[in-house]
Amino acid sequence: MYNVDDIRADFPVFSKKQGKKPFVYLDTAASAQKPQCVIDKICEIYQTTYANVHRGLYDMAERVTSYYEEARIVIQNFIHAKSASEIVFTRNATESINLVASSWALNNLSLNDEVLISEAEHHANLVCWQIVAQKTGAKLKIFKINDDGTYNEEEFEKCLNPKVKLVAVTAMSNVLGTVFPVKEIIRAAHLVGAKVLIDACQSIVHQKADVQDLDCDFLAFSGHKLYGPTGIGVLYAKSDILNDMPPYQTGGDMVDKVTYQKTTYAPAPARFEAGTPAFVQAIGLAQAIKYVLSLGFDDIQAHESSLISYFNEQASLLKGFKIIGTAPDKGSVMAFDFCSIHPQDLAFVLSHEGVAIRIGHHCAEPLVNRMGYSSICRASFGLYTTKSDIDAFFSALQKAKHFF
Repeated sequence: MYNVDDIRADFPVFSKKQGKKPFVYLDTAASAQKPQCVIDKICEIYQTTYANVHRGLYDMAERVTSYYEEARIVIQNFIHAKSASEIVFTRNATESINLVASSWALNNLSLNDEVLISEAEHHANLVCWQIVAQKTGAKLKIFKINDDGTYNEEEFEKCLNPKVKLVAVTAMSNVLGTVFPVKEIIRAAHLVGAKVLIDACQSIVHQKADVQDLDCDFLAFSGHKLYGPTGIGVLYAKSDILNDMPPYQTGGDMVDKVTYQKTTYAPAPARFEAGTPAFVQAIGLAQAIKYVLSLGFDDIQAHESSLISYFNEQASLLKGFKIIGTAPDKGSVMAFDFCSIHPQDLAFVLSHEGVAIRIGHHCAEPLVNRMGYSSICRASFGLYTTKSDIDAFFSALQKAKHFF
């Protein structure tokens, strides 16, 4: 049985209070809280097994190197990659996408080629393609979504043609919660010869990922949204593509042989992990993934689905409350407007009631503008969120309404 109270006990942050009120955290889409086992694993490495990875022949160096490479295997199995060598550790999903832009796109795109993205992309999956277009002469094309935030297949197919060399799309919108049919998108893109990059930052937390089944060429996600540490991200890429890409950064540990005249590079993934990697964070991420898997993705999804239904029920009872983005089967990301109260004012009152939400354009300013706003509020759930949290949220909204 999925016992959310027992699960919350694994997260030390929920023992705190906001004054006399329980702490209600509805900002998991921005960054998830960390279970004690992840905190303990990070502390364990720093306290008992800290040494730089690779090349050290003493006991601690060999052990921590083993833990680091085992973390790569944990992630390989988590997303069902063919090989651990297809897993590159980065700082976050943003760096993963920028790595593809700098190392693959700048070397494979040219004048009249096209990159296709959706209106629902995070800045991390938009701005880098603008720069690539400026540098290569390629064109950036953007396919529209529907007014309710749903995926528009007709618009996607209208924009897809043999000139498109890369489709880069989110699997789940961080603003609207819309789940994109990425498997169908990948299949269609491959038919015209395009590569596909999936931004899985939001989806990886709520849905199983199988890169072999999806047949995506690239997939990126961040550790801190997956109940792991900050400063660690993952880029998956198919082996043949990855080994054909030049280094993104240079330095130690990414080389094969160096002379004053010439340098040859290590095979992937080492060639993309220049310098001392965030190995403690990678080990922490592996621990977070083990924790999530111990709870079971099916049970987590069932729990979060019940929260979405409950949230929608309560929202329908509150006059003036509008959910922005109403795609069916959306993820647990709820952008909203309430009585046209300015998001900053609303968040201020909710904070005083112990309720944490996110406001602004959520690093997706064109999307927020597309939906008719300059700034919006967002509540988001995680595996530790309860119906009591949602009750506290709506109770705080009532107080804000009375106040304003």
